[in-house]
Amino acid sequence: MMNQKQKMTGKDVIAIGIYSAIYFVLNFAAMMTGFIPLLWIVLPGTVAVLTGIPFLLMAVKVPKPGAVLIMGAITAFLYFVTGQFTVLILITMFIACVVSEAYRYITKYNLKFSNLAVTFILFSYGMAGSPLALFVYRESFLAQIGETMSQEYVAAISSYITVPMLILLLISPIAGGVFGALIAGGIFKKHFKKAGIV
Repeated sequence: MMNQKQKMTGKDVIAIGIYSAIYFVLNFAAMMTGFIPLLWIVLPGTVAVLTGIPFLLMAVKVPKPGAVLIMGAITAFLYFVTGQFTVLILITMFIACVVSEAYRYITKYNLKFSNLAVTFILFSYGMAGSPLALFVYRESFLAQIGETMSQEYVAAISSYITVPMLILLLISPIAGGVFGALIAGGIFKKHFKKAGIV
């Protein structure tokens, strides 16, 4: 049974909302690099590098059940509103949030840095749904891209639909997540703790 300290409060939801908004802005900025084909393949890693700070801040400020799920839901909703949404992103985001929440539960919401980093890496797999669509839908997705992008871009991105690139896609959240967590950890130590933010 959830104890009183683990219950989500209105203040917690507001905090999650604020950090989710920051996360989305940085996430969206990372998506802009997708105009370069190779960077679209490693998008989950690029997003992780840029979003470690808001995610870890949220995890530290709200070490309670459901926080990661709410952040994922807000992110998915914002992508839906902006039209940058696919069913595959919904699926990968949901799975990533559930697995990340499960890890937090298993570790009893311990705020040890290694736990925060693993939680963040698992969450970062949620964005894999964007480039993964290239491998899952392939021809139909390339045709859709061709409606708004040049044929040169379509040809370039199609050349990356290979097994090695799929492997690179799947390991990018690990590399990016570690780097993003280290950046956030360094800032926590030098600035956030001194300012009493966390």
